[in-house]
Amino acid sequence: MCIVAAMSVAHVLLGVLADGPAHGYDLKREHDARFPGAKELPYGQVYAALQRLERDGFVEVAETTRDGGPERTVYAVTAEGRGELAGWLEQTEPAGPYAADELVRKTVTALRLGADAAGFLRRQRSVHLARMKVLLAELDATTDAAGRIAVDHTISHLDADLRWLEAAAARIADGRAERRAGA
Repeated sequence: MCIVAAMSVAHVLLGVLADGPAHGYDLKREHDARFPGAKELPYGQVYAALQRLERDGFVEVAETTRDGGPERTVYAVTAEGRGELAGWLEQTEPAGPYAADELVRKTVTALRLGADAAGFLRRQRSVHLARMKVLLAELDATTDAAGRIAVDHTISHLDADLRWLEAAAARIADGRAERRAGA
């Protein structure tokens, strides 16, 4: 039985551990390498996920080492963890809705307050275009199919956001034109 969706980072870590035992630092580094277009995973999130996975019996401590530095705990996936990972990989994800995305929240709030929603949308568009440029360069530099798939996903979402930003700006402009015509 698959644990809650909020555990997706934990599931990814299980996937990394399925390749062999590792400690938190290596898990974080491998996670970030597998998802080059995504936000880096904080160490705290790695260790919190490992604690939950150990508590639930999905990983176990394989060894604890100390090589002149801090103590490092090496984790290994258990049979239950492999079953959990297989179950997670079998499940599909629900499609949308994405109505509560932060871009929507800020735009709607700005409109309701009479703030400069159009200005926010212009600034956000610039941020998205800059990020898209960086990701396209990463895509060109990435030869690994899995890495390219992860970057493709992020680029597709940015592209969808850009289309939404343009549509929202057009709605705001149309609303202004209607108000001027009605006045």
